[in-house]
Amino acid sequence: MSAVNEKKVAALEAVNYIKSGMTVGLGTGSTAFFMIEAIGEMVKNGLEIKAVATSEATKKLATKLGINVITLAEAKRLDVTIDGADEVDEDFQLIKGGGGALLREKIVAHNTDLNIIIADSSKSVSRLGKFKLPIETIPFATQLIIIELNEMGLKPVQRMNGDEDYKTDENNDIVDIDIWDTNIKLSDLEQQLKAIPGIVETGLFLTSTNLVIIGNGEHATTSKK
Repeated sequence: MSAVNEKKVAALEAVNYIKSGMTVGLGTGSTAFFMIEAIGEMVKNGLEIKAVATSEATKKLATKLGINVITLAEAKRLDVTIDGADEVDEDFQLIKGGGGALLREKIVAHNTDLNIIIADSSKSVSRLGKFKLPIETIPFATQLIIIELNEMGLKPVQRMNGDEDYKTDENNDIVDIDIWDTNIKLSDLEQQLKAIPGIVETGLFLTSTNLVIIGNGEHATTSKK
């Protein structure tokens, strides 16, 4: 079964956790797209929720589908957030940020009671790092950060959008680094990276996930922490 169909399978399983009256975090990316579409159908059929979007693209889609989108400040706390991942391991650790929304995604996850990750089977890995780790950086510091990351052996590459620097919704840069060959514990690496002035956030989501739903063929496999 194709990855696209597996994404749909996972997304449709995840929306069963949403009930009327909830405040829901809406993730960003190709898998989250199917989840948002499904919620849009549920809203048409009478579901009443408030939603917080993790990106401008998600906000635009959700609004178009008739979902009531509010700000995180208005929500204060979310009942459930459903989002995708670029990689997820057996310990529920993630790499996220392939879609560039890692900062808002991590903020929303931090303010959510139940974080659900949905993905196709190719995203389930025994060890994180084949997918390059995205780092969000302040443009003022990006080039110096790249030098420092090079010195750490992390092979940084600034993400581009055509001939221009890629910009996040917060107008920051993204630098993608290679962590596959590092022997540093992921939690220690996270601390080292966040200690560099100008690095706003990393795509390592190490402790926020409560539930992982993986599309496997025509079925979804659910794992709880």
